[in-house]
Amino acid sequence: MAQPVTMPQLGESVTEGTIARWLKAEGDEVQRDEPLCEVDTDKVSAELPSPLAGTLEKILISEGTTVDVGTEIALMAVAGEEESPNGESPPTEEFPAAGTEAQPVAAGGASRSAAVRDAGDGHSKVESAATLRRTRSSPVVRRLAAEHDIDIRQITGTGIEGRVTRKDIESYIAEREAAPAAPPEPETVEREPMERERVAVHEGDRVVELTSVRRAIAQRMSASKREAPHAWTMVEVDVTGLVGLRERVKEEFAGREGVKLTYLPFIVRAAVEGLKEHPVLNSVWDGDRIVLRKKVHVGVAVDLEDALIVPVVRDADELNILGLARKIDEVVRKARGGALTPDDVSGGTFTVNNPGALGSVVSTPIINHPQAAILSAEAIVKRPVVRDDAIAVRSMMNLEVSFDHRILDGGAALRFLNTVKKRLESYSPESRVVS
Repeated sequence: MAQPVTMPQLGESVTEGTIARWLKAEGDEVQRDEPLCEVDTDKVSAELPSPLAGTLEKILISEGTTVDVGTEIALMAVAGEEESPNGESPPTEEFPAAGTEAQPVAAGGASRSAAVRDAGDGHSKVESAATLRRTRSSPVVRRLAAEHDIDIRQITGTGIEGRVTRKDIESYIAEREAAPAAPPEPETVEREPMERERVAVHEGDRVVELTSVRRAIAQRMSASKREAPHAWTMVEVDVTGLVGLRERVKEEFAGREGVKLTYLPFIVRAAVEGLKEHPVLNSVWDGDRIVLRKKVHVGVAVDLEDALIVPVVRDADELNILGLARKIDEVVRKARGGALTPDDVSGGTFTVNNPGALGSVVSTPIINHPQAAILSAEAIVKRPVVRDDAIAVRSMMNLEVSFDHRILDGGAALRFLNTVKKRLESYSPESRVVS
């Protein structure tokens, strides 16, 4: 009996994946954990190992198609399956664990059109296969429906085999909210930019189709601005001592450690100390509560020219400047070499952006949803400033933090920034790098 292979969740918060290339053809023998296809997500490109050993019986999703997590992408004929005494294949589990897709129950070679669910009172309730497909949507879809008190079974799905997608839920919400105030003529509901009517393309214009990464960035940034009320604030930091320290040790450091000493490890270290003193910035909004994260996993934004990706430095609070320099260099190299794994880009609790590397002096970053805040470090520039009632030329840097105003207010954000500022201004040309 053929067993389904579904799209796995390749990293935290990943809700869909694109089949980039099939590595096996129909009829090929496949070993367990042997690469079956290449999958692109908004975070990484990765090979999908086969969860089963057998023969690839049918490919259900063609190359270039994007599907939700949990969608069946192929059928695998598994060798050596046990049969029951009457010659029938053993029935599959009717109700898999949460987050998986419900499959029809096979008996005597025929698929059942309905399944029996325990109603919780000792009785049974029969639900159609179509209903089960809708209710077995992705975890993100079910959570979004629950947040807005929506019964998925009432929605007609546009996904594969009638499954309800996130867009179906969002459209239902928009229609429900618009209905009470709707005039006699149907009210136009604003859609996502990618769903609006296409613009006219004139002669000489060049059309660039969205990559899966670009599309995911657009969706995530839109969702972040839509769901989290953004606010931001900024402080100036005098990093003259830090500049002198780096100039003194950078050549020796590179020769001894094999990695360049940039300003980023110092900034991340200062941010970590700020998060320890002000843990509300290392948190997440969770409906009717705020979850303060114990672990400090710092995402470091990396510019790839055509995209922005955020690999994560795990347990950043346990690393000194030397350890951070090595780890940041490692994840940046992997990001630019296309070698990141799902684990490299998942689980971040706070993000540090470094637009100053490209010459920016002020910016208002978008929060890496669902995190509470993001820190931006700008370019270090020499400016005349007043020190002890005299004008002096100092190396100055702007630091901004964008934050979710549901979770914290400006005072908490500024106290965090002032902790980061104090740490960065504490360095002198004679400081020890490993501290």
